[in-house]
Amino acid sequence: MIEFLSADISHGICTASFDRIKKWINESIINEGYELGDINIINCSDSYLLDMNREHLNHDFYTDIITFDYVEDKVVSGDLFISEDRIIDNANSFNVSKEDEFLRVVIHGILHLCGYKDKTEEEAQLMRSKENYYIKEYSHVTEV
Repeated sequence: MIEFLSADISHGICTASFDRIKKWINESIINEGYELGDINIINCSDSYLLDMNREHLNHDFYTDIITFDYVEDKVVSGDLFISEDRIIDNANSFNVSKEDEFLRVVIHGILHLCGYKDKTEEEAQLMRSKENYYIKEYSHVTEV
C-alpha cells in the first residue's frame, strides 16, 4: 500500500492524481522484479528534512529526499521523506515543472528501494537513466 502523508506541510506541489502516481509506482516496482509492500511518501519542509539529515545520516546539508529502506526479500517497503522546498527550487533551476521534479524525486527513492545506488559516477548514470525511463512511462499510465 502507498500512502501520501505530511510531516509539517501539506502536499501542495503535485496536481496529478495520487491514484495515478500509486499505479505508476506499483508498475515500476513490478517492472524491476519486486512487489509492492508498504510505502509512505511524506511531504515536508527543508528545515524538517535538514533535521532528519543531521539526526539520521550525520549530514549537514539540504536534500530533496531521504529514503528509509524496509525492503524484505522482494517486497519493497520504505519511507520517502521529500522536501517540497527543494522540489520547487530544483524545478526552477532545471526549468521543469514542479510535478515533473516531484515525480523524479519519487522514482529516485523507489529505485533506491529496488537496490539502485548513486554514489559512484557509473551508479549515478544508471540511476538517472532509470529515472528518465520511468518518467516517460508515467505518461502512459492511465487514471485508475
